[in-house]
Amino acid sequence: MGAARALSKLGYCSRSEAAQLIREGRVRVNGALCRDPESPVRLGQDRIAVNGQPLVGGPKIYLMMNKPRGLITTTSDEKGRETVYSVLGDERLPWVAPVGRLDKASEGLLLLTNDSEWGACVSAPGTHLEKTYHVQIDRVADQELMRALAGGVKTEDGNLLCAAKCRLLRSGAKNCWLEIILDEGKNRHIRRMLQALGVDVLRLVRVAIGPLQLGNLAKGTFRHLTAEEKISLDQSMEKTVKPGRP
Repeated sequence: MGAARALSKLGYCSRSEAAQLIREGRVRVNGALCRDPESPVRLGQDRIAVNGQPLVGGPKIYLMMNKPRGLITTTSDEKGRETVYSVLGDERLPWVAPVGRLDKASEGLLLLTNDSEWGACVSAPGTHLEKTYHVQIDRVADQELMRALAGGVKTEDGNLLCAAKCRLLRSGAKNCWLEIILDEGKNRHIRRMLQALGVDVLRLVRVAIGPLQLGNLAKGTFRHLTAEEKISLDQSMEKTVKPGRP
């Protein structure tokens, strides 16, 4: 694999950050200066050092966060906006990356890990791992709207998006909450579906990923997954991978 990817897999930093370190001449492989982020590295065999310090694979970390609205799900932001890393604070953790994304206006369950292969599996469309969202909209949903969400909505860019499942949670006089489950989410999937139907989203909260529930985790806090939660999530992914898919 390439040197930048190797640094990411070892949990040192993101792949883009690793590429920058390599271009700056701060990385050596087997004692030789490495300046090409794609230079081949044999993970587990070659000696990699950053700023003269050897890298070794540390323990795998699996976190769940209750992301508040207004934070960017990225390692850094060129506009200087606050990111989800502000929630991690000064905790002495290895570098971790978000698993998938929640846009700035969305909130709820977000996973972070330094296990890049596991994170990619959770996010992969072929895994068909269900993600559950509670969505408040600016009207009371009727059966026509529910059928449209489940049957598929053609968006402005010509894509057909649909929900795996959809049900009404509760209604007020002028708005309601829906539970929408996706098993192959695309960028701003729910917002784009509802926008195409002329519906405004007031709040969007992810409450579950597979069997993992957000539960009572306070907004703006995080915790480690328990061993049981990690096993349950892994088993759920094994069951949902379709035959013949990687």
